[in-house]
Amino acid sequence: MDTSWDAQVQAVAVLEEPTRRRLYEYVVAQPAPVGRDEAATALGIPRNTAAFHLERLTEEGLLATCFERRTGRSGPGAGRPAKLYHRSDREIDLTLPERQYAVAGRLLAAAVTDAEASGGSPREAVNRRARDYGESLGRTASGSSLTRILAAHGFEPRPDKDGIALANCPFQRIAKDQPQLVCGMNLHLLAGLISTLELPYEARLEPTPGNCCVRLVPAGLSSAGGQEQA
Repeated sequence: MDTSWDAQVQAVAVLEEPTRRRLYEYVVAQPAPVGRDEAATALGIPRNTAAFHLERLTEEGLLATCFERRTGRSGPGAGRPAKLYHRSDREIDLTLPERQYAVAGRLLAAAVTDAEASGGSPREAVNRRARDYGESLGRTASGSSLTRILAAHGFEPRPDKDGIALANCPFQRIAKDQPQLVCGMNLHLLAGLISTLELPYEARLEPTPGNCCVRLVPAGLSSAGGQEQA
């Protein structure tokens, strides 16, 4: 399933059509999978119209299908199983500007588990998990450029003469309440990404208004404040 930003926008756009949106709302509100006839009757629309829109919702991954004999009969003469529709497992998380709160939730939850198991510092566990995640992004980059990877994960990279500024924090809402925690998480995530890609950059904490707290600078480049550590 395509989880790119474009694909998520397309999936949401599918629900703009009123009948399709009503069908989706009807199907996901039912306790059991729904057939075409049932959906058509519930909405008072032709069966062919219901079938068309249900298939479109399935193509976009918003609904999934299964097959079942509603008569309860089996064996020869029982007829073909009916195609039924139900909510899919796909999750759509579309935010403007792009945020990655599901990623933050997974990292923080894993870090809490690590800290409870080891008795160590939760902050250090968060940083380790963030670095591991950054390294995993680098390993699965498939030849993509650094700016493309950063853009794909919500950082909005802006290359300039001093390196790469990051115009968006993917964890902005959390950062407002816990700036030190999130800035440290970003720093270690990006450091892990750069180390895996073996690029001549360093991740530094250099908060500036309107940007992510981390900036990527050429390795070895000195700064007035020096590199901060989280």
